[in-house]
Amino acid sequence: MELILQPVNQGIPVIEENILSTSTPFIEANTVETTLFDIRNKHIIPVYTKDNERLISMAEFIEVYTDVLKDIFTDEIILPPAIRVSHPIKGRLPDAKDKSADQLLEHEKTLYYERGAFIIEIPSVKTVIDGNVLTLTAGGVKSYHLDKLQSKKGSDEYFSFFIGFQNKVCTNLCIWTDGYSKKVGVKNKDELRLHMYQLLESYNHSLHLHHLKKLEELYLTEHQFAQLIGRCRMYPNLPNSLKVDIPMLLMGDSQINQIVKDYYKDESFCKDEYGNINLWKLYNLFTGSNKSSYIDAYADRAVNVYHFVENIRWALEGHAQNWFIN
Repeated sequence: MELILQPVNQGIPVIEENILSTSTPFIEANTVETTLFDIRNKHIIPVYTKDNERLISMAEFIEVYTDVLKDIFTDEIILPPAIRVSHPIKGRLPDAKDKSADQLLEHEKTLYYERGAFIIEIPSVKTVIDGNVLTLTAGGVKSYHLDKLQSKKGSDEYFSFFIGFQNKVCTNLCIWTDGYSKKVGVKNKDELRLHMYQLLESYNHSLHLHHLKKLEELYLTEHQFAQLIGRCRMYPNLPNSLKVDIPMLLMGDSQINQIVKDYYKDESFCKDEYGNINLWKLYNLFTGSNKSSYIDAYADRAVNVYHFVENIRWALEGHAQNWFIN
C-alpha cells in the first residue's frame, strides 16, 4: 500500500500558523490544553534542588522535536503542536511569601506542569484505511516526576517520544514499538536531538501501514468479542505464573467499559448488524478508550494496544494461540 502525498509549494514546507495539529483532544483524562507560547513565556522551568541548575523545559522538548521533523521531512507540511498538560505545580515569588492565596497578584504566581504530552501532525503524508484518513503524526510525553529533582545537574532527564499515524475520524493515535522511544535518558538537548534522529530514521512507515491495513480483513463475532471482554476483565487478577504466555494488556476497567459502550454506540467503529466487528474497528475502540489514560501511561498503552490486537490477528490467521479469544 502506497502513501498518498499531497503536493507542496515548490518543495517548501507550508506551516499553518493558525491550525493546530488537532482541533479535538488526542488525550482527555485530567489534562488541560495549553500553547507553546504559554509554556515558553508563562511557565517556570524546574530546577535541581541541590544546585539550582535548570532542566530541559517542556517548550525546549517540543521545539527540538519540531526542528528535527522539519529537517527530515523537508518537503512536507508540518503543523504547530497540540499540547495537553496535567499535574500543575504552583508557587509564588519570594516577595509574596507572606500573602494569603486570595491576595496574590498574577505576576506573583508561578506555575509549571509536572506532566505534558504533545503531537505534531504532518498532514501532507497520509493514507486511507477502511475509509478513515490517517496522517503521519509525531509527538512526545514528559513527566518530571521521573527525574531526580533532589539531585544535581548531570543526572539523566527522561523523555518519551514517538511517530505513527493519527486517525482523523477520531484523533486516535496508531503507534507501535518501532516508532516509540520510551523513557530515553539524556543530559542535554544535543543528546535528546540525537535520539530523535535515530527514531525517525529507523521508523518504517510503510511497514507500519502494511500491518494496520491487515486489520481490515479479519473479524470477531459477537461471541468472540464477549469472550475477549470477559477475559480482559479477568486478566489483571490472574496469577503471574499464568500471565507469562499471555499477551500483556495495560488497559484498566474504565477503558474496557468504554470499549464495550462504543462497541454498540460509536458511529464509526461499532459492530455491524450481526454483531461482528473487524479488527481495525476493534483497534480503534481500544485506541479511543486510551484517551482516558493519564499522560504518563498514554504512550505505553497506545503501543500495547497495537500489539494486543496484532496478537489477536495472528490467532485468527491460525499462526498462534491467544488466551483472550481461544
